[in-house]
Amino acid sequence: METSGGIQASLPGRYATALFELARDAKAIDKVEASLATVRAALDQSPDFRQLTTSPLIARGAATKAVAAVAKKLKLDATTSKFLGVLADNRRLSQLPAIIRAFRQLAASFRGETSAEVTSAHPLSNDQVTALKQSLRQRIGREVSVDLAVDPSLLGGLVVRIGSQMIDSSIKTRLNTLAHAMKG
Repeated sequence: METSGGIQASLPGRYATALFELARDAKAIDKVEASLATVRAALDQSPDFRQLTTSPLIARGAATKAVAAVAKKLKLDATTSKFLGVLADNRRLSQLPAIIRAFRQLAASFRGETSAEVTSAHPLSNDQVTALKQSLRQRIGREVSVDLAVDPSLLGGLVVRIGSQMIDSSIKTRLNTLAHAMKG
């Protein structure tokens, strides 16, 4: 794996790379990826967990204990649980969303897939995700794994990022474009 730039150049990228290499060596990439998806969902759904990861006021020891308890409650695999403990010890829990994104990109690349970040105004159903993956596969010519996020400010539509390419079909952008055109 090349480490001169790209994902590995950033702090979250270095942590994600270290976790990926541990998971690869343990033949547990899928387990770790599933655990990280669980952590991502917990971050999205729990304001308390999100505050735990972002607040500088929480002492290092308290954060480590709290993360261990959360990992046990979420039934995360051992590698991910230990990794969260390391992040807490190093006061890097605030980097967790970026680390998860970077890990997903590394795992997708390892499987020969392309990773896409998809932001929608509302949560997508399983059928919609399947149709989106199929559409992106036809457009790109290879398998695509999607990292889903919700941003209600989009009003409707999707914003899809694949590498440096962005496809923005959101209503928010269309309205902004129309407003700009009307100003002349």
